[in-house]
Amino acid sequence: MLLLAVMWGLSIPVTKLGLLTLPPLTLTALRFAIAVPLLMLFIVGRQRLSWRALPHVAALGVLGIGIGQVAQTFGVAGTSASVGTIISATIPVFIVVFAALRLKQPVSGRQQLGLLAAFAGIALVALGNEGGTADLFETSVSGAAWVLLSAVTIAFYYVWSVELTDRYGTAAVAAWSTLFGFIALLPWAGWEMRLVPIEITAQALWAAVYLGVVVTVAGLFLWLSILRNVPARIAASVQYLQPVIGIAASSVMFGDTMGAAFVAGVVLILAGLAMTMATRKPAQAG
Repeated sequence: MLLLAVMWGLSIPVTKLGLLTLPPLTLTALRFAIAVPLLMLFIVGRQRLSWRALPHVAALGVLGIGIGQVAQTFGVAGTSASVGTIISATIPVFIVVFAALRLKQPVSGRQQLGLLAAFAGIALVALGNEGGTADLFETSVSGAAWVLLSAVTIAFYYVWSVELTDRYGTAAVAAWSTLFGFIALLPWAGWEMRLVPIEITAQALWAAVYLGVVVTVAGLFLWLSILRNVPARIAASVQYLQPVIGIAASSVMFGDTMGAAFVAGVVLILAGLAMTMATRKPAQAG
């Protein structure tokens, strides 16, 4: 669990490193060009997907990658790594909202209070961060909005995937949805490559490999292994460690400074996360 928290907690700071020389769509495409073949290896000859399932799984992939992951990458490009990390930590909060709307799961008064606290924390984090050591790492409202859109989209992706994985299997849905999302992303990445100068450095390749292999593939299967051996409520504690690790790494890597408003926002978001997770079975995040 600690290893997974480190792996996922470093994802946004590493994305920031990749964005130093690669534009957002290109970096995202490179990440999933690495992840897709590895995911497909896990299902070859093991799990098949019915033709009836393909439209649903394809839409899931477009939602999770074409919108969710792309929005996250654009958001990280427009925020400091620490701001991107803490706003992304709200994914479980939005899972509560969508689970209530789509899966008809009840929301207690404590969870409602947690939602309000988390949203107030998002506002403080987005508006109260002091930026980093250079203009590249400063936070814009639009950048924070992109990360927030990513958190909302990925949360819905997880809730919807619960229904699909129950029918068709976790590995098959994960592999095929990632493939369809990657295919949908390719034309946009190609368009970006023709307009924006591309410099594929060793650092950018390292970032793409980390995001594709460690965060996407190894993270997914490590998370599933944890769920098979540890109660879900205990496994979900990894969500509390991710933003802490991400913010610490951002401070070391980029010199992100944390003012009083940012610290207050972090406290509100983590408190809101704790309250929303306190009385329900946690869902996957990462």
